[in-house]
Amino acid sequence: MTTITRPAPPSFVELFTPKLVTVLREGYGLAGLRADALAGLTVAIVALPLSMAIAMACGTTPERGLYSAIVGGFIVSALGGSRFQIGGPAGAFIVLVALTIQRHGIEGMLLATFLSGIFLTGIGLLRLGTYVKFIPYPVTVGFTAGIGAIIFSSQIKDLLGLTLSGKEPAEIIPKLEVLAGALPTLNPAALGISVLTVLTIVGVKKLRPGWPNLLIAVALASLATALFGLPVATIGTQFGGIPSSLPFPSLPNLAPERILAVLPDAAAFAMLGAIESLLSAVVADGMTGRRHRSNCELVAQGVANMGAALFGGICVTGTIARTATNVRAGARGPISGMLHSAFLLAFMLIAAPLASYIPLAALAGVLAVVAWNMVEKGAIAALLRSGWGDALVLLATLLLTVFRDLTEGIVVGFTLGTLLFLHRMSQAVDIAVGQPLAEEDVADSAGNGHAAGIDPDTMVYRLSGAFFFGAASTVGTVLDNIARLPKRFVLDFEAVPFLDSTAAAMLEGFAHKMQRSGVRVILTGTTPAIRRTLWNHGLRPPLVRYRHRIADAATRS
Repeated sequence: MTTITRPAPPSFVELFTPKLVTVLREGYGLAGLRADALAGLTVAIVALPLSMAIAMACGTTPERGLYSAIVGGFIVSALGGSRFQIGGPAGAFIVLVALTIQRHGIEGMLLATFLSGIFLTGIGLLRLGTYVKFIPYPVTVGFTAGIGAIIFSSQIKDLLGLTLSGKEPAEIIPKLEVLAGALPTLNPAALGISVLTVLTIVGVKKLRPGWPNLLIAVALASLATALFGLPVATIGTQFGGIPSSLPFPSLPNLAPERILAVLPDAAAFAMLGAIESLLSAVVADGMTGRRHRSNCELVAQGVANMGAALFGGICVTGTIARTATNVRAGARGPISGMLHSAFLLAFMLIAAPLASYIPLAALAGVLAVVAWNMVEKGAIAALLRSGWGDALVLLATLLLTVFRDLTEGIVVGFTLGTLLFLHRMSQAVDIAVGQPLAEEDVADSAGNGHAAGIDPDTMVYRLSGAFFFGAASTVGTVLDNIARLPKRFVLDFEAVPFLDSTAAAMLEGFAHKMQRSGVRVILTGTTPAIRRTLWNHGLRPPLVRYRHRIADAATRS
């Protein structure tokens, strides 16, 4: 018999060693640096307009998005547990950041971002990153689609060049009502720029997939605006341009009352950041065949958010689109992500004056495409076809995210998904009557076998599936309704991988009932873990007997 030895669990140092160190230890030469430089430049070209657009959609100035991509992106790549992860501002955070700024101002948002970094670092150090993968797939699909819908609704004003008499509401229904009322102020030039941007992004991606479609679209829209003197709002007219250098780092206001006020927002940032970053790392693993270190990645995300907040940036997380672009561009390791941040810094230092000519309608067009891509149409169709349970979880998460609250959408979706899983697991548990034992296998008190035949005094019930609280009632009902009590009652656990305390307590009650009736209860096929649980709940001799096999249950009882 071949013995399979389990590998020793990784040490603390192995779990939290950044992939950068691993890559350098493997041997990193000029060819790798050249490949990473090309990939980093490609990703930087994609991240430049996207970072500014996301920051503006959050209700802040465009340079804060660049600060996040430069500082946070560098730290994510330098300290992270993924070879290919690209960190920066993400569309999924737009709604959370915008709401935080509305409630607590820019300073409150910076404090929430800093605290979320502390939370993420703690989650990683406590090795809780492994459990993020337990969020059901319909929840992530519904949540992402809901975020996409909210992002698109937030860009309608700039897409159409509408002029509002007051502040744009945050809630989607009042927002749409206000926007509908402002339709007479539609700016044809802004609409034309939006359409030009979207068509350019889609067309370039289709005809020339390797070209930087986002940058080309924004550059073309900016050129058209400048050449024809179009009456549209630009970064220059709206914000006065962007700085040409990074600000000096400073801590946010850490007053206790301020911390308590933004604590829920910080927790929401951390939860969404953990989900988004690990999901992005999983996507990179699927594209490359590598494996990321989830807890190391969360620690890096935490440090990156603290760093971004120190420099006045918004939330940082792993970005799926930019990470996938990095992989497709031929990256070899984390240095590509670090160079992507360096290239962004160079762009800001050199080309900051040109950003003043970028029309807001063009950036709105970029985010409209991002929002459309966030809605996984194929996954939604598959989940709606797969059954009422997955469809319910998906729709509940989607609708609550759009019309109520992001956190509420995730919590309710996760709860429904968990209940659905428990329901399915309880349905998978089965208890069936086994064949009675042949008398030739049954020994009398002297140890002599009987003639072949059927032993009417031994009843066998076989359990299969995870035996837990969701199935304990069903199994208990079956056992309580046994019409004829035998002398020996055998419960076979051969096909039971798991048993919890509720199931053990139910079996204890059943065993006492059998004992009062003079029936001997024998448990067979139990694993050491199941035996330990049963033993701890009082299922021990003489109340019950344990045997390895069903035949032993009769011959040795």
